[in-house]
Amino acid sequence: MPNAKRNGSSIDHHALTPGGSLDSAWLTSLATNHGRGAKSDLQNAAQALGASVSAVEVAKFLDKKFQDLPSFQRAAFLVPSKGGLPGIDPALVRVDEECVYLVGNSLGLQPSRTRVLVSEELDKWAKWGVNGHFTGDRPWMPIDETVIQQSAAIVGAEKDEVAIMNSLTVNLHLLFVSFYRPEGSRNRIMYEASAFGSDYFAFESQARLHGLDPTKVLLPLNARTGEELLHTEDIVSAIQAAGDSLAVVCLGTVQYYTGQYFDVKAITEAAHAVGAMAIWDCAHAVGNVDLSLHEWGVDGACWCNYKYLNAGPGAIGGFFVHRKHLNKGLPLLAGWWGQKQAVRFNMEHSWDPEVDAGAWRLSNPPVLQTVSLLASLEIFSRTTMSELRGRSMLLTAYLELLIADLVGDQLSVITPECPSSRGCQLSLKFSEERSCLATFTALERRGIVVDHRKPNVIRVAPAPLYNSFHDVHKFCTALREALSEVAEPAAKRAKV
Repeated sequence: MPNAKRNGSSIDHHALTPGGSLDSAWLTSLATNHGRGAKSDLQNAAQALGASVSAVEVAKFLDKKFQDLPSFQRAAFLVPSKGGLPGIDPALVRVDEECVYLVGNSLGLQPSRTRVLVSEELDKWAKWGVNGHFTGDRPWMPIDETVIQQSAAIVGAEKDEVAIMNSLTVNLHLLFVSFYRPEGSRNRIMYEASAFGSDYFAFESQARLHGLDPTKVLLPLNARTGEELLHTEDIVSAIQAAGDSLAVVCLGTVQYYTGQYFDVKAITEAAHAVGAMAIWDCAHAVGNVDLSLHEWGVDGACWCNYKYLNAGPGAIGGFFVHRKHLNKGLPLLAGWWGQKQAVRFNMEHSWDPEVDAGAWRLSNPPVLQTVSLLASLEIFSRTTMSELRGRSMLLTAYLELLIADLVGDQLSVITPECPSSRGCQLSLKFSEERSCLATFTALERRGIVVDHRKPNVIRVAPAPLYNSFHDVHKFCTALREALSEVAEPAAKRAKV
């Protein structure tokens, strides 16, 4: 039958085939139904073409199928050419071709409008000098207001819950100033044992700031023996066991190393049930998965905008405080930009803060960074996170299908197989660091841009806004070549 039910929604399993009807609503429905059937839908498309799912004509067909949907905006980005990359072997690639860029989990591509918007602000500075703060279509004084509404939409927040400011770890510290208030035995901080280093340093220093011993206060969550991933039920059980000793739970929404997407709602509810606050680092989640920070009752969250939000290296960060905490007198570090706009320039020593997340701002936003973010948000405004999520689920399922036969004792995928428990990233773990680094180098030589994280992982992240199915196919072809090259005896390579 052409149609089947997924959670009560009618899904056309032939939408990807030559005669099928594919639109934004279909992708949204796929996301709503947690990506179930994504692999079979791709296989249906290949079968209808009379080809293997790994055939290049399938990738090209899928790209043609998606080319007019708003969730694919490759033309709005600047893709580096292979010839401009370090480590390229001109004997293996055409240097004038675009590289295969699958590292949006580390730094997103530059939108073509970024240079235009940044140049406009530089021109204003040259033309008006200090008057640019209050002159023109985008006066600098309130320039962060140009990026708050769309940022809020991307993270599933109300506009008054979001501020765009600082950088990720600074914002994490600001959240801890407000939400980590140890009293007596309620002083513990729960986090992933394999948390990103900067997050860990924030936790450790916050404990010391309160005169506490980090070895007694920090409560790491470890995976089960022999496993890489954390189980939601184990996290909830650990929260319940910690009980009233727990002050804050802080996890990475999408884990940077494994790519696991945690059940934010369930974990937040568990934290609240024992009287703890729930703070989330959304660095690898924002622009990658469809978030609902307000609906889930998250207390605070922060993120960087240089990964999937393509705002450029070291870009300005994002900050969220749930509406239930706004204008409630929470302790915070104050600066003049947290004052109400109407009194900000009075220079009086009387604290009169904004009643929204803007109260946490310390100083005026960097203009060039803000418009760099604006250039990307303009692209995001053409689609929805749910449509992007549906496309992302298909791209990553396609990647998974094409590397399935490579998985074995020497190479494994440590990212969850369930589409709703991951973002676009797959983490490929090698049995040893030597082969991991050698494979990474071999991919570089072929114009493939991915990244390496210790121990032994290559992260591959097809970003739905600009990556194509053909990109994924090229990567998989190059990966096969790289693995073969690495496995080839050194003596044999020396004779060639």
